[in-house]
Amino acid sequence: MIGRELGGRYEILTRIGGGGMALVYKAHDLLLSRNVAVKVLRQQYVHDEEFIRRFRREAQSAAALSHPNVVSIYDVGQEEDIHYIVMEYIEGYNLNEVIQERAPLQADEAVRVAAQIADALDHAHQNHIIHRDIKPHNILIGRNGRVKVTDFGIARAVTSSTITQTGSVIGSVHYFSPEHAKGVSTGEKSDIYSLGIVLYQMVTGKLPFLGESPISVALKHLQEPLEDPRTVNPLVPQSVENIIIKAMRKNPSERYRTAGEMLEDLETALSPQRKNEPKLQFGAGDFDETRVMPAIRPGRDLKPQDTVAAAANDAQDEDVYSTGRQQTAREEEDEVRGRKAWKKPLIIVLSTLLLLALVYVGFRLVSGSLDVDEVDVPYVVGMTETEAKAALEQAGLFLEEPTIRQFKPDIPKDQVFAQSKANMRVKEGSRVKLSVSNGPELKAMGDYTGQKAEDVLAALQELGIPAESISQTEVFDDKAEPGTVLSQNPAPQSELDPLTAKVTLTVSKGAESVEMPDLVGKTTEEARKLILQAGLQITNENIVKEGSYKPVGEVLSQFPYDAGSKVTKGAQVSITVSSGLPKDALEYTFDLLISPAQAGKASEIRIVYTDATGKEIQAHKRAIKETRSFPVKVVLAPNTEAFVSVYRDGQLADTFSRTYDDVKNGSDSGPMTVPGADASPPPNETEGQNNDTDILNELESALNNRLNGENEQGRGNEGGNND
Repeated sequence: MIGRELGGRYEILTRIGGGGMALVYKAHDLLLSRNVAVKVLRQQYVHDEEFIRRFRREAQSAAALSHPNVVSIYDVGQEEDIHYIVMEYIEGYNLNEVIQERAPLQADEAVRVAAQIADALDHAHQNHIIHRDIKPHNILIGRNGRVKVTDFGIARAVTSSTITQTGSVIGSVHYFSPEHAKGVSTGEKSDIYSLGIVLYQMVTGKLPFLGESPISVALKHLQEPLEDPRTVNPLVPQSVENIIIKAMRKNPSERYRTAGEMLEDLETALSPQRKNEPKLQFGAGDFDETRVMPAIRPGRDLKPQDTVAAAANDAQDEDVYSTGRQQTAREEEDEVRGRKAWKKPLIIVLSTLLLLALVYVGFRLVSGSLDVDEVDVPYVVGMTETEAKAALEQAGLFLEEPTIRQFKPDIPKDQVFAQSKANMRVKEGSRVKLSVSNGPELKAMGDYTGQKAEDVLAALQELGIPAESISQTEVFDDKAEPGTVLSQNPAPQSELDPLTAKVTLTVSKGAESVEMPDLVGKTTEEARKLILQAGLQITNENIVKEGSYKPVGEVLSQFPYDAGSKVTKGAQVSITVSSGLPKDALEYTFDLLISPAQAGKASEIRIVYTDATGKEIQAHKRAIKETRSFPVKVVLAPNTEAFVSVYRDGQLADTFSRTYDDVKNGSDSGPMTVPGADASPPPNETEGQNNDTDILNELESALNNRLNGENEQGRGNEGGNND
């Protein structure tokens, strides 16, 4: 059933319980996204119409109730041969587990639980529904302390005439009411009696009536007086004992009239006013106490009210579903007639004397054989099963089969944790029943590879493994999505103790990512080196060349990842690099003749230019004492203009420019001069002639210097920078 989807919406997750008629699973409602409990009729009953009717009756009975202390019914359905009921899922424990673990409970806790059960029963009775199977197994306690009554599997409407059929007793024998055990019609007060037993068990830690068989237990409900709770546990308040005594009266008329009346008594049981309450007394003895019953003779019809009908005890929830024959005792009515007294008196007397003699001899023989020595029962709790068996046999005792075996997380496997007889003397050869631990209940580890880590954590905790016992190791994985379980330890299908197991999950962090470096402005080789250092990849096919005004080989752009972004390690990267000037670019050389500020004195000359390749690029920087020629090579793009600025001794001396169209049209203004700061016009003709001579000398000198300088300027502008 695990993993199956019922009705197209209920996904079965895990089994959480079961009884003689059905199994209970935890499931997830895919439509409403909530957990639910799904009760499924056992396969051996799917073709039994009586069980199917009883199963459906449970849904009808519980669905008719709406109360905070009654488990709600959500849905009922059938899929192929699977009959199921969907009900509210209670996260917590059943009362039987609480009693086994902590009984006897404190009086206030026991009264609080009993009051909520009584409230639920009062609601059910007002709706004409009798539960008929009140026991700790059917009482759920949520983590918030809320008590919920469940399992209306044998409940019937009080108006039905066949609640308890003749010859059939349905219920749990240890929680029977006397009238239930007798097989007569049960009513609301039968539930009150069962609730009294539950309250008795909570405050004392034991059941009021125990026996070797279901029939013997049922007879004790009918005949044996109740042992007072305070005799078993002196800490039980007298007021609480009075409630139990009244609820468990064998005569229904002496019990509480309704569950609501019992609820009122429970609500005030621990009030200070009832602290010194006297013990409840009843005038006459309880009915159906132990009495001599007439012999049952074969072949006689017996009345149903004089015989206890019982059945085999279900090992899991002690439910009894059996059918027996109702019998009754009658006085022998047939007498031997036609006896001829005068013919056989002597024969009768002799036969009687002989029979008495034989009985006497037999009695002496049997009494001698039954005279068995008594021995002390050894205390074997804490021993292994083998050691306990040896100790009992050494004392002359035997094991009673079958041995009770239960999962006990705090008791080692095969260790005895209880025995039926202890601290007493018994006849030699008696049998002692042992309860042996199976150790902690081992769970099978599922295969969680490929599932999301958060889902696996929930599944492991649902298995009973504490969150602190689950660890995760995260690793990079190129194929698995982040948060996916890659491997697990223990391995799938391994059996483990949920309380002590340590689980390690290896979880994917996804593909490893790196930070994308900034490649723009780097040379091709610098970019390639940065890409490889980051764990990325680049091929020659991914290097795209494009015309540009940037230097040849300089990275212009990167694709598809921007600088600083997270990139999967090993990803391919493309770059675009400069292949040189575009086809429509023009080059032009400014021819500058620059003189020092004062002839014969040194001046610091600095020349910068702005063109299509950049702004304020330095072309030359040099100290001169005489007029010198400075070539400045620039690049122009369409619709742009190039500027050259000359700084002398830190001051802007002059600026020159050329547009793209000027250069394209071939216009040239010749050398551009920057004269000295002390240059002045000639005062007269002679001085003018001298000045002309001086100018010619300067031009000749500059021309010579230029010719000499061309040998030093092999790279254009870059050569100027070296100056």
